[in-house]
Amino acid sequence: MPRNSYNDILAFITVATEQSFTKAASLLGVSQSALSHSMRGLEERMGIRLLTRTTRSVAPTEAGLQLLQRMAPHFAEIDQELENITALRDKPAGTVRISCGDHVAETLLWPKLRPIIENYPDIKLELNVDYGLTNIVAERFDAGVRFGEQLEKDMIAVPIGPQVRMAVVGTKDYFSRYPKPQHPQDLLKHQCVNLRLPTRGGLYAWEFDNGERQLDIQVEGQVIFNTVHLLTQAALDGVGLAFLPEDVFLPYLADDKLERVLEDWCVPFPGYHLYYPNRRNHTPAFQLVVEHLRYRS
Repeated sequence: MPRNSYNDILAFITVATEQSFTKAASLLGVSQSALSHSMRGLEERMGIRLLTRTTRSVAPTEAGLQLLQRMAPHFAEIDQELENITALRDKPAGTVRISCGDHVAETLLWPKLRPIIENYPDIKLELNVDYGLTNIVAERFDAGVRFGEQLEKDMIAVPIGPQVRMAVVGTKDYFSRYPKPQHPQDLLKHQCVNLRLPTRGGLYAWEFDNGERQLDIQVEGQVIFNTVHLLTQAALDGVGLAFLPEDVFLPYLADDKLERVLEDWCVPFPGYHLYYPNRRNHTPAFQLVVEHLRYRS
């Protein structure tokens, strides 16, 4: 097949992906008639129909679907390599997108990454707060942040913080009304502030470990939040008990605004990790972000 057919294959990938000659022509910057002519020429040279056309839509045939699945990744890799070469300037450049929770974004990611913004004006950072277990590949993120025990096995993981301990806390006023729990099961008799996980759709089950036994407790309470800030404020207001990484509560524990319980059931576990797919030739901007975040004990 002549090399000038590569442009037609790229055009076919765009049409098959968008399933619209109108959208594909707009993305490619050509007329619909020219694009349609290119597709007919490609089908004639290959000797097989690649697209099924109707008055309202266009879709790949079985042969077209095979061509799309086999060729699209190669063109994507070419685009990535060209982007990498473009980024190889005196200073790293480009956008780095990270999916994370708000607490780690505020306390760990932003403090470490702020110098990048100040020193590398051609780099753009996007921190997308999401409590769900986001599929970073499908959502086109460069990386995500999770605790070490939540990492997927096929991802590269870089520790970006120390071990973490969870904490159950409440106010003195709350404990004047309810006895302090001595065992995780006692939480079933308490008012607790729940956290909703958007991806799973359910409420987060409080996870406990005393080094010998592990328990997951589905607590009950009158309020549910999906942000750390509101959950913490509810605990400070005496609405109920809260369960989050202990560093969230440290300032309030230090000035006696909150008291901690069930400490023996909160053993340390692997802390935050930056994770990303095992791709070759990451951009200099992304490599710089990784090195700024890497935890060194």
